[in-house]
Amino acid sequence: MSEQDFSPVDAIQMPLSDELALQRPPADVAPPDVVAADLAPTDAGQPSALSPQPFAAHVPPGTDVPAVSAWKRMGQEIVAGLQTLVSAAVYATLIVTFGFQVARVDGLSMAPTLEDHDRLIVNKLVYELGDPRPGDIVMLYYPLNPEKMFVKRVIAKEGDTVRIVDGHVYVNEIPLRDDYVPAEFRSHDDWGPQVVQQGYYFVMGDHRNNSSDSRHWGPVPKKYIVGKVKVRWWPLQDARIF
Repeated sequence: MSEQDFSPVDAIQMPLSDELALQRPPADVAPPDVVAADLAPTDAGQPSALSPQPFAAHVPPGTDVPAVSAWKRMGQEIVAGLQTLVSAAVYATLIVTFGFQVARVDGLSMAPTLEDHDRLIVNKLVYELGDPRPGDIVMLYYPLNPEKMFVKRVIAKEGDTVRIVDGHVYVNEIPLRDDYVPAEFRSHDDWGPQVVQQGYYFVMGDHRNNSSDSRHWGPVPKKYIVGKVKVRWWPLQDARIF
């Protein structure tokens, strides 16, 4: 199994243009296309002599009215497609600019919660405002090689005592509620007890018998935790918010 469980997807950074000022007409100029519609009828709803008379075009019987050309329709479809692409690019730029990271799962250490090649959106700002909490799914730098990134679940925070007996996890001697781990994914190892030092977090993969995590390389410093996984957006049929 590849140790690299998580790899960010490259995103194109585009500078946002300066805010454009709204162009308004001078206050003493009446808005166009309003005056004629505001004229009242002169005599109980009867049009005045100065009112323009209705005009009806005469089309001889049997004359074919030309339909909208296929080329025009194709042009409209192309323009609509370009608008969609531009909108998607703008949304992607806003996501990256305002503290979100689009990323891809590489590996099965978080199965069945996350599967190989799942696409995620990671909130990189949330831990600037607060601390990770047990149960959070986080993206982090691999402590033994910070050039790699993993995705794991926070099990315990600083000051907590972690102990594992035959694969069952205890935090401060309280059994961890981990119904998200299927029986076939559980391990049968023993570990600890160990107190998580200040500023560190104990993390594990949900696929307990197929995960490299804090049982092997110890707790992770907060500065190595990049952000919280908020959304799985691909595959679409499995999309969810965490």
